[in-house]
Amino acid sequence: MAIKVRKIIEKLEELAPIALAEAWDNCGLQIGSGEENVNGILVALDVDEKAVDKAQALGANLIITHHPLFFQGVKKIDYGEPRGQLIRRLISQGMTVYAAHTNLDLASGGLNDFLAARLGLVNILPLGKVKIQKLFKLVVFVPESHLEQVRQGINDAGAGSIGNYRDCSFRQKGIGTFRPLEGSQPFLGEIGALEEADEYRLEVIVPEEKLNRIVSAMLHTHPYEEVAHDIIPLANQGMVYSYGRQGELFHEVSLLDLAETVKGCLGLDHVAVAGNHSDRKIKKVGIAAGAGSSMIKIAGQESCDVLITGDIKYHEAQEALEKGLSLIDAGHDGLELGVADMLVPYLTDVGRKEGWGIDVHGYRAVPLWKRI
Repeated sequence: MAIKVRKIIEKLEELAPIALAEAWDNCGLQIGSGEENVNGILVALDVDEKAVDKAQALGANLIITHHPLFFQGVKKIDYGEPRGQLIRRLISQGMTVYAAHTNLDLASGGLNDFLAARLGLVNILPLGKVKIQKLFKLVVFVPESHLEQVRQGINDAGAGSIGNYRDCSFRQKGIGTFRPLEGSQPFLGEIGALEEADEYRLEVIVPEEKLNRIVSAMLHTHPYEEVAHDIIPLANQGMVYSYGRQGELFHEVSLLDLAETVKGCLGLDHVAVAGNHSDRKIKKVGIAAGAGSSMIKIAGQESCDVLITGDIKYHEAQEALEKGLSLIDAGHDGLELGVADMLVPYLTDVGRKEGWGIDVHGYRAVPLWKRI
């Protein structure tokens, strides 16, 4: 069975909704078409010549990256420059490129949650607030014959989640009235006659980033030509999204022991450490993938003992130490190279359930910096 790129994207965006991406970011499809058939998938941190070599060797024509190929508008594609040569090669070889960047960083169950779990943290919570999920209530009136079909359809599309509960809904029986006019094709009743129909009022909670998909599922599963429904904004606070996570270790450890754990978990040869190496015991840990020095203040406010992140500058490290916050700089790419370790199992599992019949591979580049 041929699987289209758009089907893969749909499943990726269930994990990391594109609506979470920052305005400055360029997540989503970079090169290609959603209507292309997928022969295989390669997941990598960046799309570069070596990643394309790997994809070609594996017969994969969809490359999913964390970093976008294009961050800003493209003013020219010069085949005499390395980036232009890469773009020409991707297009000529029929490669499709998709990027999940800040949306994957922010998503619940995304990259930061993956890193926190890999380090063995417990009691994991967001570290600060970047966005708060907007919620809506969807109310739709359904004949009893199609009630379960509509309920299942909108729940499958992502409606009805409240905290740790899924498939949450409310229904109430009533009587709906309508008069079909000329040109209509009513499911019930006759043209010109007032119809009274036994219907159920079905209510579910809908997150903003899934609203369009859920409404489409409602319209698809509902038998009426014109579907009476309400979309009501709620004051309820939804999920909190953050670029970092905080959690606790099972047991206190020294800063250097934790640094060794970080190296082992992330597959790194080295990390940089700032703080009291000998006496300081670490229990509460903050972590932020990529360049996370902006999280230093928040980590201090949350009483973290250490912040694990990348791209920390000298004066930023001084500020952290003044706050009593130790640091482990694992490098920007050091924390994000594991994106394949996260997405390959996710896509493999989804593909098995959906019957895609395609292979999903990961490509781990050599870290950009090497200490000598």
